Amino acid sequence: MSNYSRIIAGCMSWGKWGKQFSTQEMIAQMNLTLEAGITTFDHADIYGDYTTEQQFGTAFFESGIERESIQLISKCGIQNQGETRDNKIKYYSYSKEYIIWSVEKSIKDLKTDYLDLLLLHRPSPLMHPDEIAAAISELKEQGKILDFGVSNFTPSQVNLINSKTPISVNQIEFSLTQHTAMHNGTLDQILQQEILPMSWSPLGTYFKEQNEANTRIKKVLDNLTKKYNATEDQVLLAWILKHPSKVSPVIGTTNKTRIENAVKALKIDLELEDWFTMLVEYQGHKIP
Repeated sequence: MSNYSRIIAGCMSWGKWGKQFSTQEMIAQMNLTLEAGITTFDHADIYGDYTTEQQFGTAFFESGIERESIQLISKCGIQNQGETRDNKIKYYSYSKEYIIWSVEKSIKDLKTDYLDLLLLHRPSPLMHPDEIAAAISELKEQGKILDFGVSNFTPSQVNLINSKTPISVNQIEFSLTQHTAMHNGTLDQILQQEILPMSWSPLGTYFKEQNEANTRIKKVLDNLTKKYNATEDQVLLAWILKHPSKVSPVIGTTNKTRIENAVKALKIDLELEDWFTMLVEYQGHKIP
């Protein structure tokens, strides 16, 4: 398994779907991220309507950053509608040919020879483990991917794919405000099968929505930020980092302070009672 950084830089908002960075701005963002100690960059073919990987690749090529010093993740399988695809609806495609074509396109766009990790982006009801295994086997043999995993897959779907080709990563939604992965068997399976969990949207809805649950969390965080001499985002990250599966948060921020905060959160070890206090306050009731 590649040596991913514990905190991972999510690149979804770097291009058309967010900041619309120029090549020079992207280079600066890469260097800022690396200076903070984050070496793993999370992509997906669909980001920016299938354009962000190409923009990142152009910047990476010009940056002079050594390929061996970073890890590149990409995802495939979602056929989005948009300016770059002529399909009539959004759907999922996991044929051997499509997976290989998609990976080769990501490699070309990212200006690299290989991906450190390929993830199947979302499960398809029509996916077949033999078809997927054939694609992954060929890609690994050719050195085009080093590692393989899935994203947003349930335990039964992981078992289905894992029956024919080993899964080393499951990238899931996991945060204090979206923690069903603790109750539906996902994180249990991750621990049992020694799969690496990555968490997208690790801060959940706390900074995005005003509701009763988030108001209750805020009161707790007012105390805990003082106790741990930390910021709200650090304590929220420390909450998921406490899980024994060793979750790697994928942070979408491009803000220098927030990036540095995320790395510092690795040093916070929440006390057990504080961890459960945060859970109880979000749920609004005692644990059973």
